[in-house]
Amino acid sequence: MCGRYATTKSEADLGELFDAVAIAEAPAASWNVAPTDPVPLIRMSERHDARVVDTARWGLVPPWAKDLRAGSRMINARAETVAQSPAFAPSFQRRRCLVPADGWYEWVRTGKQRQAYYMTPLDSSVLAFAGIWTMWRGEALTCSVLTTAALGGLRAVHDRMPLILPAERWPAWLAGGGDADELLRPLPERELAAIEVRPVGPGVGNVRNDGPELVTPAAAPAELEGTLF
Repeated sequence: MCGRYATTKSEADLGELFDAVAIAEAPAASWNVAPTDPVPLIRMSERHDARVVDTARWGLVPPWAKDLRAGSRMINARAETVAQSPAFAPSFQRRRCLVPADGWYEWVRTGKQRQAYYMTPLDSSVLAFAGIWTMWRGEALTCSVLTTAALGGLRAVHDRMPLILPAERWPAWLAGGGDADELLRPLPERELAAIEVRPVGPGVGNVRNDGPELVTPAAAPAELEGTLF
């Protein structure tokens, strides 16, 4: 799954990176995004047929939910079932988005301890997670990040990972419709080799902590050395 990530670019930076127009101020840079936090996303404008940078609440809230608290359990949508899920399928067909991220976190248990890892591109580029969005009762824009089975060395950290989309696949993803199998195809393992698996300190485990120090490299447990990229 993807339950914690970092996103630090401004709306101007995101507009340039994704060829989009900002219609909302991006949330403040965060190295510790948690469920229900406001997050930036890129979607197609229903009015202007153009990409826009917008802000959403992380955790998709379906129209029938009684309140926004339902979103805390719907931060991720599985790629294997998103096209059939009553909660996610309508958004998958018509309201897809890109969720920009610097990287994401997972934890590996070693005995009684948990070691945090930060997955981030070696070249410091921005990742585009496949996402879906909806507007809950006309009051709140909400979104989910799609996940897929982990590949390569990433399996040593967790059995799931965000569905990452390269730039050439953005137009088809944002357009709506299309062939589900092609849209949900994961990156080839050789491209995932460009993602660093970085051990970091325990600070990210507390949602109150934030700042670039959370992604500072730390020593990996001896029993895990050499098992990751």
